[in-house]
Amino acid sequence: MLSTKDMNAGSGKARPVINPGNQVVKINSISYDQTPYDKDAYNIVLHVESEPVTGEFEGFLVNSDDPNGPRYKGQVGRVRISPYPFKDTTLPSGREIKLENEVLRAMIGLSEALDKRDDLDSIEADTVEEFMSAANQVLCGDTYINACIGAREWENKEGYVNNDLFLPRPSKDGVALERLNIENSRLYAFSKKDHVRELVKKVSPTTNSFEPSAKAGDDFDL
Repeated sequence: MLSTKDMNAGSGKARPVINPGNQVVKINSISYDQTPYDKDAYNIVLHVESEPVTGEFEGFLVNSDDPNGPRYKGQVGRVRISPYPFKDTTLPSGREIKLENEVLRAMIGLSEALDKRDDLDSIEADTVEEFMSAANQVLCGDTYINACIGAREWENKEGYVNNDLFLPRPSKDGVALERLNIENSRLYAFSKKDHVRELVKKVSPTTNSFEPSAKAGDDFDL
């Protein structure tokens, strides 16, 4: 089947970076990362790789410090397991959210999609960090699963739009991870409208001179 979704305009080569959408991926590693803006908040990041790409393709180096080393055979990306970081907090309703419980629930969902729940249940750890280190050992490998990958668009200093990838949260409408070839699939069908937070650029005053000025508080919220 012909498709342009992973191609650059100037080349027939597929991009080495995975895109938002419905993808088949394996998990090469899992990291548990403190956010740079809040020392009490953490992200679970899945380092994923697509199925091997055929044709004219050059993947990223597995070890960026070794230019002659092996390259990934598929497209790769860092995908947060949730749109939002994990943190102890209290909701306006008064309900308390405990970081460690939410982390464990997220890992249960991942292990069930990988059909590795027993492996996860075998882990005993004193801290979340120790648990996540052990989970990284038992859940990663060559098991491919279906994923619906969403994204938040952001603009770098050069003006290029990049994707901050994440998995949409499971709900009554579906799930973001699922085993391959499952009957009665509940996997989300990717929708840019529902699963991508598009970048909305601010309009500069020079280009907006014929329109009413924006009121305070009109700035977009990423």
